[in-house]
Amino acid sequence: MSLRPGDTESIGGYALVNRLGSGGMGVVYLARSASGRQVAVKVVHAQYALDEEFRARFRQEIAAVRRVSGAFTAPVVDADPDAEVPWMATLYVPGRTLAEVIEKDGPLDGQALRALALGLVEALRDIHQAGVVHRDLKPSNVLLAEDGPRVIDFGISRAADNQALTVTGRLIGTPPFMSPEQFTAPRDVTAASDVFSLGSLLVYAATGNRPFDGASPYLTGYQVLHEQPRLDGVSEPLRSIAERCLDKDAAARPQLTELHGLLRALPDSAAATTAVDPPREAVPRPRLAGPTAVPGTKRPRRGRRLLVALGTVIAVAGLGLTALRWSSDDTTLGPYDALSPSPSASTVALPAGWKPWRTGLLTSQTGDPLDYTQSGCLADGGTVYCAGTGATVTALDAASGRVRWRSGTSPETALPIGVRDGHVYTYVKPDSNDTFITRRMVALDAKTGTRLWIHPIRDDTDPVLFDGGILAMDVDATKFVAYDASGRQLWSAPIWSNLGNSCTPTALGGAPYALCTVEDDPSQGDFVLVRLDPATGAQQKIAELPTGAWPLGVDKGRTLFLAPKLAPEVFGSSPDQLYTALDRVNPSTGAIERIALPTGTRGTATLVKDVIYLVRPNGTVTAVRAADGKRLWQRETDTENLSTPVFSAKFNRLYFSNQFGRFLALDRRTGAVEWRTSALADLGDSTDDTTPYVLLVKDALVAVAGDTAFSVRPPATR
Repeated sequence: MSLRPGDTESIGGYALVNRLGSGGMGVVYLARSASGRQVAVKVVHAQYALDEEFRARFRQEIAAVRRVSGAFTAPVVDADPDAEVPWMATLYVPGRTLAEVIEKDGPLDGQALRALALGLVEALRDIHQAGVVHRDLKPSNVLLAEDGPRVIDFGISRAADNQALTVTGRLIGTPPFMSPEQFTAPRDVTAASDVFSLGSLLVYAATGNRPFDGASPYLTGYQVLHEQPRLDGVSEPLRSIAERCLDKDAAARPQLTELHGLLRALPDSAAATTAVDPPREAVPRPRLAGPTAVPGTKRPRRGRRLLVALGTVIAVAGLGLTALRWSSDDTTLGPYDALSPSPSASTVALPAGWKPWRTGLLTSQTGDPLDYTQSGCLADGGTVYCAGTGATVTALDAASGRVRWRSGTSPETALPIGVRDGHVYTYVKPDSNDTFITRRMVALDAKTGTRLWIHPIRDDTDPVLFDGGILAMDVDATKFVAYDASGRQLWSAPIWSNLGNSCTPTALGGAPYALCTVEDDPSQGDFVLVRLDPATGAQQKIAELPTGAWPLGVDKGRTLFLAPKLAPEVFGSSPDQLYTALDRVNPSTGAIERIALPTGTRGTATLVKDVIYLVRPNGTVTAVRAADGKRLWQRETDTENLSTPVFSAKFNRLYFSNQFGRFLALDRRTGAVEWRTSALADLGDSTDDTTPYVLLVKDALVAVAGDTAFSVRPPATR
């Protein structure tokens, strides 16, 4: 649909192209970002912008979509629920809704019906494991993309930790696809409510008829509460499955794991396995045979939301969004797939005695927190050393997740500095009565957690391991200090010099370096790269680099830095930093080879082998060759807030995790999505506040999300 007179030209910096649809609550537009990406922008009607309850509900919708963003929903690209006219932008993909497909082409059968059924179960599993109940699963909220169904419109969804916004005397939903409990106890609906709606939706998909379809919404609601569903024309085994889903007792409905197994038995061919019941008086809509439609009797459509009285009011809610673009080579795995042995498991090397595990890191602590929102783990041999919100440093058995020891009295949301030669280097918070020194570096015995030595350090500068020692900054930020494994000081080097008065330690290729600013204001002027002699600490100026240069590592003897495009008032790195050039520095001569990067190169950067991988918060991963800055591939994974990658040489894959416990595997050569897992439930209260982290122990994947560490076995083959 074209834009109408009075439609604005842009929303939130997105240029509107045309209308995708409209409803009682708002309008959805097809729009383009400045980079040319297509997005669907949902804009609420102006009159609802004055309604604080509506704004609160819209914020919940945005939060719900962000929470379940993944294989079956449209990731939020941008949103402003507090704007004068609230709006939300998600990724867009062409596709028709299930309602439109049935209306035009008639009911589904065979492979199409089986794929829809299995895809919707996987979608609900993803949604529920993120702690969300959709509450409005119906044909117009299911988008049939090229590679499977997408569930859209979370306008009335409920997350477990959201406030209840269903006001007394009002019910929200679409009567033919609501569950009985949505009419009787709308505040208390659970995931079983979506299973009931799924049963109604699958009957509709298979026959074109709704199992509950009274002459009015009131009568439809009465049928949902008191009558048995009409299943005319539904063939086995779908009929029996639908009957169980449509049980009035929520506890009697099948769980999604069982339902997934049952639906696998649906036939791939169009022939019904068992014909039951004669067709209803109003027959299903016909399929189209070639270019000519076979005429038939069409039932009146009642797909719109209606505002009616049913003892209470059934209210309008939300407007569906067109969903995401997806890769056709993607496989989504549920917890019972990814956490259990596969036929090819023998090709995967795992720690001795390994089995899937998850371990809570949360402990009861009394000390002041040391919180840098950087949860994560490091591995050494058969032990994983983790730290997370509300937890001290914890040593876990890599095979079972069993806690071997915990160290410290203060919660430490800080990734341990490193593990080497039987030592775990980490942080510790001083006693609360010591107000001058805010942070200390500590070495722990890797086997027992016993504290071996401790030194005070600067609280805003992280130490780094280099070949031969560990480099830190002293409390007063006047000198670098290097220690050996025993805690003995190897040397100190003054920071105040003509090389700059503000420095940060780093290690590149195992050698100690410092990045120093040459001005009092670190947001002005260039960086100076300083090499520190590992034996004496003697300083040597190597090269000048642009402000905010991001150190990556070493490739073919050259130290690599990304040069950012920064506004004058901005300094440092961000999760979506834009980079304009790659600097390759010869550490012997200081010569810099500056390579222009492709437009739009941005994200959190990691050097793996000879390729730089940049990960954006929206899930886009870009591969850039370190030798010449050439973009090798870019993949919109549609899984938000990914970790930095780890590399499996055996399978030539990149592995990622996110804060909701998903794993993602990309082919390192092409960026193709090989598989991903669903979100995990009950990861703790800090999922939104911590950075996800993943590592490999042999071939086992270990990650931290929220307050939980967990391990899975990756599939050996696609």
